[in-house]
Amino acid sequence: MIQDARRLAARPGRTILGLTGAPGAGKSTLAAALADALGPQLVALAPMDGFHLDDAILHARGAGGRKGAIDTFDDAGYAALLARLRAQAPEETVYAPRYDRDLETSIGSALPISPDVPLVVTEGNYLLATTGAWPRARAALDEVWFLDLDPRVREARLVERHVRHGEDPARARERALGPDHDNAVAVESLRRGATRVVRLSGGARPGEPGT
Repeated sequence: MIQDARRLAARPGRTILGLTGAPGAGKSTLAAALADALGPQLVALAPMDGFHLDDAILHARGAGGRKGAIDTFDDAGYAALLARLRAQAPEETVYAPRYDRDLETSIGSALPISPDVPLVVTEGNYLLATTGAWPRARAALDEVWFLDLDPRVREARLVERHVRHGEDPARARERALGPDHDNAVAVESLRRGATRVVRLSGGARPGEPGT
């Protein structure tokens, strides 16, 4: 996968690669591995999670318990960011938001993206969705890789992630098998639109041997 990303970075102009898959499949891990392997001169990250709607908005809508569902993101804002990155002017720096998992909130303008970086990697659940502004986001992407991982491994990783960010184990498991599972079902139904399906082995993280 690293060599494939390197080939994308060698294309003329700007290339945008999307990584998608169900929650816990390893999207952010692979994105970070590609960025580390190729370096900041070749790769910049612009994650979809920066477009989470704020908790106050979700609670006002009665959607506080469904954070991570497709309607809990600013899809139009995300599509607009990708369009800017696609048409980025030579003298322009684009600033993308970053999602802080410890604070469970988005931090605006946290990720500066230079116009000289040839490959932008974005990752998130709904890159292949066909409703709302998601098709506009997909239109800005050159390729979308769908990460496929055994559901049992994914769910175990989700529980581990939630505990690491402050949930008690029982609540973490409830979340992984409840809202996260519902989101996973929705994401799995979209895999047909991917450029490539990347099947990951259960023992290795994306970017490690065995993936």
